[in-house]
Amino acid sequence: MQFLKGFIVICIGLLYFFPGYAQQAPSEGENIGYLMTFGNKAKTEWGDDDFCQIFFVLIPSQERKPFYIRVFDPNIGGTLDEANKEFDTKVQFSVYGGKGAFTNKDARSIDPKGSYDSGNLLASKIFGQSKRYDYDWYPFGPFNPSEGEYVPAYRGKVFKIIAQGIAGDDGNAYKYYISTRSDQNVAVEGANLFTYEYTVRLKQEANSLAHIYPFIDSKSIAIQQSNFDFDTDGEIRLVSVVKNAHKMAKSTNGVWVSSKHQILPAEQNSTIDIQIHKKSLGINNISFYITNQYDQAMPFFAIPLGGAPKYEYDVDIMYHGQ
Repeated sequence: MQFLKGFIVICIGLLYFFPGYAQQAPSEGENIGYLMTFGNKAKTEWGDDDFCQIFFVLIPSQERKPFYIRVFDPNIGGTLDEANKEFDTKVQFSVYGGKGAFTNKDARSIDPKGSYDSGNLLASKIFGQSKRYDYDWYPFGPFNPSEGEYVPAYRGKVFKIIAQGIAGDDGNAYKYYISTRSDQNVAVEGANLFTYEYTVRLKQEANSLAHIYPFIDSKSIAIQQSNFDFDTDGEIRLVSVVKNAHKMAKSTNGVWVSSKHQILPAEQNSTIDIQIHKKSLGINNISFYITNQYDQAMPFFAIPLGGAPKYEYDVDIMYHGQ
């Protein structure tokens, strides 16, 4: 466990070389269109399995200046959103800090159950049908880094932001950015965002390639990936230092599908790359999570800890030859 903590600290330190890329979710490197949250009356066949998305914001411990969590296009009924007949949806965004915001196990669950909204409520706003923030930003904050929950393994303060559909049946597309300014995106050096379950809209581009970057800890010897409502729209593959685009199970419309994959020693304490190859031009929303052999959810970071993995042919030969 101590080695794992040390490795995470080293990886967090690498974020300082890529300050701009860590601030946005989805990040540029993930090549994902938007985060998606549907109203709680929507059909899950649209791609959102639980109408709730939980993200965590990591602020380095040495950061003292206030920051903002900016939300792009939080309103309903705008250019990016998905209508089910007439727009009638409301989505509530809430920011939490303090004790238990991250360390409460319900907060890191793949389902919004129990005390998933643990911690101190710092800010909250409900967005409904409006043109006010269509293709525009709404800033939550300012927040003092001291208001977050200190997590020793990450050597920083962690905040939580929950987007939850509380009415209606339409889809809300949005992005997050961590900024030192309320009126523009100015990176907080060393900050990052992460989640344990993604619900996203893939890019509306034929043959697009999206990336999800889970961190694999030292305890994990196997993982199970689960994806929902991919509509069999291409392929899902795993890339690591010892795996070269291994196929993963892919879901059809409105169903979950899972597949298990062995984790080799070279993949522990590192990031793997889940690549989603989308073949169609149309809209496709997908939910995704990964658990280890203990059924513990694994975190996905907007910027991969330690960098995106590259397949190393010699390492692969070594492990398969043993």
